Amino acid sequence: MVRSEEKSLLLLLKNGDIKSFEFTFRFYYEPLLGYALSILKVEAEAEEIVQELFLKIWRDRKKLIIKHSFAAYLYKSVYNQCLHRLQKEKLLQEYQKFALKQPVAEVNADEMLKYEELNRKFFELMEALPERRQLIFKLSRFQGLKYREIADRLSISIKTVEANMSKALQYFRRNLQEYRL
Repeated sequence: MVRSEEKSLLLLLKNGDIKSFEFTFRFYYEPLLGYALSILKVEAEAEEIVQELFLKIWRDRKKLIIKHSFAAYLYKSVYNQCLHRLQKEKLLQEYQKFALKQPVAEVNADEMLKYEELNRKFFELMEALPERRQLIFKLSRFQGLKYREIADRLSISIKTVEANMSKALQYFRRNLQEYRL
């Protein structure tokens, strides 16, 4: 795509033209997917990276500032997200190696039952949280995202993330007191 075409496409996209977004998606999706796949080697992860990029582009279209090539911006974004994913995976693998080296504690049947009951109760409580609070909690605790990342992903303020996390944690403390040591 010629630079002038990219500029025109980007201008239409910034103004919310859905057809330009669809064109951009169709034009770049497969090459970006192939690029992400060449780095990650896992198709589902590569698809997730590329789909999230297009979601972010559409969501933040009015704030997009691209000084050079739109294609270069897309490829660099995919590259950075792939590296980020690989770094997280590497950290997880290192933690798992560390955890496997730790001595295994004996667990009796009573402790196992208490743990299973606590686990069931926790997930029951989590499902009862308001939808947004539940999503924020899951993004923080299960996906390991920082508050800033959650705020950016959901297009909300960090204060909103903090308030929802605080309320969720208070809710869990209040409702899981019987399981405290």
